[in-house]
Formats: sequence, structure tokens, C-alpha cells
Amino acid sequence: MPRPTPARLRLGTRRSALALAQSGMVADELRARLGVEVDLVHIVTEGDRNKAAINQLGGTGVFVSALRDALLAGEIDLAVHSLKDLPTAQPEGITLAAIPPREDVRDVLISPSGRRLAELGPGARIGTGSARRAAQLLALGLGLEVVAIRGNVDTRIKKAIDGEVDAVVLAKAGLARLDRLDAVTEILDPDVMLPAPGQGALAIECLIAATAPTGVTTGCPVAPDGNVTGADGSATPGSGVEVPLAGLLRFVLDDAPSSVAVRAERAFLAAIEAGCTAPVGALARVVPAAGGASTSRGQMSADERSRQPAGGSGQPSRAGEVCLRAVVASPDGGTVLRRELIGPTADPEALGRRLADDLLSAGAHTLMGTR
Repeated sequence: MPRPTPARLRLGTRRSALALAQSGMVADELRARLGVEVDLVHIVTEGDRNKAAINQLGGTGVFVSALRDALLAGEIDLAVHSLKDLPTAQPEGITLAAIPPREDVRDVLISPSGRRLAELGPGARIGTGSARRAAQLLALGLGLEVVAIRGNVDTRIKKAIDGEVDAVVLAKAGLARLDRLDAVTEILDPDVMLPAPGQGALAIECLIAATAPTGVTTGCPVAPDGNVTGADGSATPGSGVEVPLAGLLRFVLDDAPSSVAVRAERAFLAAIEAGCTAPVGALARVVPAAGGASTSRGQMSADERSRQPAGGSGQPSRAGEVCLRAVVASPDGGTVLRRELIGPTADPEALGRRLADDLLSAGAHTLMGTR
């Protein structure tokens, strides 16, 4: 008997080295877990075509909209994004289906001279395309000069090697996924450089109405409402059960602690009305139970987990809590507002909105130049 043709999924991705590495990780997981063929479909976004500064291109969404257009046009079945590039407003017909385990959230310094940030000295030129990074670097009071740069990871590193700048600041997660951690001079503690909301996380999007191809759902639990939840039954070829693709992706790819943390950060970003190009940072972590294991392999570094929020006891807070920290700075780093709140994991969005309200009351809009 001839073998049945394997089910296929079309995964949309940008064609940069980092985007392909990230999408390849997701594709490999889907192949391993579902026995499905995954075709990578390269999509060129406005951010790829135009090398102007991100804020000149319209900021949030320049790396995302073309992928979403391809979803809506039926050209791809799912899309993989760097979550920090994702606008907080979800477009009609598209859902954020899954957030895989998060990578290390921190930023890093790459300095060909081998000097750490505090050793670079006044007048040192630091390359970054991020207003958030620029403001926090200037706020350190080290006399650094921030130089706006764009380009992929290799392009930015080369600018430092060629002497255009003395150092560059990049996300550790991207370097890890590209196997380029050997280039790192210093890992920047979040107390020095708070990351962007969603940094280190991936976002998997698909159409709300999309169903999984026949044969993909073999052995996956299906609830009576069609969601893949592990509650009742299982879908098998020929069973007639249509399983939502979003539910299947969530079942296979989603990491609960990463999802809770990112939901808090994105709710904060939405409530403070700042896009991904604003001088705003936010970082949430799910607090494990006393004596418990880390909640996610990429959620936090070991030294971050050791610094427990509030209380002063040095012991983890009770289970079921999320700690959210945020910073809003003026573009020149002259004024910096920092706040931190703890709330239940059951409603991370409410925590994000509360923290935004606190910072708005303290004058955050004035710092961002939006009011």
C-alpha cells in the first residue's frame, strides 16, 4: 500500500538569518510533535525593504504587517514573529496562538576591545537602533555617545569591528539562536538595561478560523468545544473532528510561564500607549513556589531569580504571583521613572494596566513626548 501523503503546514517567516533560525526552531518542533511537513515561506516586510530608522517607517509593525497580510490572503498557515516587534492591537481574524519557551531576556554589550560598559569611558560611541537602549545608556551618566544604527546582527557587530562604533548593544536571545554568544563582552543586568516588552519571546500567529490539516491532529486531545486542551478524547484521521489550528499550536508550542509574563508586559505597553520604538522597558517573571524549580528555561537568568521582589526576606513569594518591572525614560536619559508591582498570575493583564497607570500618574507621557 502506498504511504499517505504527509500533512503540510506553511510557516511564514522573514528571511533574515535570525528570523530563519527562529522559524526553523518552531518548524522542527512541529515536525517532531505532530509528524507534519513544514514549509518555510519567506516574506519580505517593509522593515526589510527600507533601511531608514524604524521610527521613520512608522515604528510598531514594520516587520509584522506583511506576514499578517500573507495569513489573511491564505498564502501561509502560521507566522513566526519576534514578539517584541508585535503591535499590542490584534488585527481582526488573526490570533496570537502560542508563545514558546522564552529565551534569556537580557541585553548584551559587544566590544571588540574587550572593555565592559563601565570601562569604555566618556565619549565612547555605542551603536543601537533602540530608543529604549539609548535612553538607558545615557541615563547611566558615563558620558557615552549613542549612535543610531540598523541592520542584522552581523551588520551591527561588523560596525563595531570596523571601528564605526566602539561597541554595540544587542539582545542576548538573538545571539543565542544564531550561536553567536562567543561575541558577547558583557551581559547587562536588567537593573542597568531593562529589556523591551516581549524581548526573548517568539509569537506564533494564525487565522482564528483556520483548522488543522487532516492527519495533523492524530493523538492530540480535543475538548468538546474543539479546543485542543487535553480534556477529552482525541482527534484521529477520518474522525470528522475539525480542530482549530490555534488550539493545536497552543497545545504543542505554548509555554504557560512565558505566556503569563509576556501578557503582563504587553498589557503594560498597550496601556501606557507606547509603541516598540518608545524609550520604554518592561520585564515580568512568574514567581515560583518556595523551594520550587524555575518556571521556564528562558524566563530569567539565575541571578535574576535570586533577587526576589519585595518583602526583603530573600525567599520567593507565594506561588501564583507575577512580578512586573517597568521603566520609562526621556530620550536623552535625563529623567527616568521606574516602578514595580506584584499581582496574581490569574490576571497578568490587570497587573500591566495598574503599573501603566502608576507611571502615567508620575508623568510618563511627558517623558515620551506624547502629551
